Amino acid sequence: MKTSENKDFAMDRATELAGLIERNTGADGVHRTAIANLALVRSSRVTEPIHALYKPALCVVAQGRKQTQLGERVYVYDAAKYLVFSVDLPLVGQVIEASPERPYLCLQLDIDAAMLSALLLDSDDDGAKPPASPAGDLALSVSPVTPDLLDAVIRLVRMLETPRDIAMLAPLAEREILYRALHGEHGARLRQIATADSRLQQISRAIGWIKAHYADPFSIEAVAKAARMSPSALHQHFKAVTAMSPLQFQKQIRLQEARRLLLAQSFDAATAGHNVGYESPSQFSREYSRLFGAPPARDIARLRAASEGMQAV
Repeated sequence: MKTSENKDFAMDRATELAGLIERNTGADGVHRTAIANLALVRSSRVTEPIHALYKPALCVVAQGRKQTQLGERVYVYDAAKYLVFSVDLPLVGQVIEASPERPYLCLQLDIDAAMLSALLLDSDDDGAKPPASPAGDLALSVSPVTPDLLDAVIRLVRMLETPRDIAMLAPLAEREILYRALHGEHGARLRQIATADSRLQQISRAIGWIKAHYADPFSIEAVAKAARMSPSALHQHFKAVTAMSPLQFQKQIRLQEARRLLLAQSFDAATAGHNVGYESPSQFSREYSRLFGAPPARDIARLRAASEGMQAV
């Protein structure tokens, strides 16, 4: 098939996927589905930057464009591209191309580590390593969707319209999606998720410890012990994977949780800061403003106004 024909085919398939997502969402937002690991995302408008902690997942965009920021790096992806993040990451996502006529449409498939491990054990792999991603060690990368992967993704989403097929066939489609991704540009990262002694697993253990103890005083020695690494090795490899130091990661977790408390539970700034481990209200306000672009009260007022405006559309 010629290059132009390949592009036309890919766009046709992306259009089919967009139609499936549109029919199974309807309203803007993140929609969990009857397939346990699958969520569909729709936005009819460009969004503000959204800070969130993401679990390992594979995301395919069918329509529109989004950018995701990890540390100082910004990744832009659009139709027929997919993104993989292989550890829990505090990311900043923003839909940058969407309209009521052509909404942003995307699917997110949470990566089942047990399924991935079983797939590696069962596969007849010759040991050849997939090509390294240009993103180096970072736990996030973007690459074009292959026709085989896109076919498997479409078959998985199509099952939402034939619910009786989900229990039997959805795991097979998920397995094929992971298989296709394993043999693509993201393969090296995905293999590390399923390998107990890999560097990625060590960093994942460190992240797990930080998430469980984010409100406690930071201790690089305790994090290193949980990761089974030396403090110096942890610092080096943690930054290579997440684009931030362990202390910076803890701050992101703290501040995102404080923002949730302010927005969802109407905490005042001093109480929210104290609940996530800040002893100094001024330090909390300063670091909050640096991350979110405004002091707590102004930021929360802006978020509520944006939410009310979206509900009015």
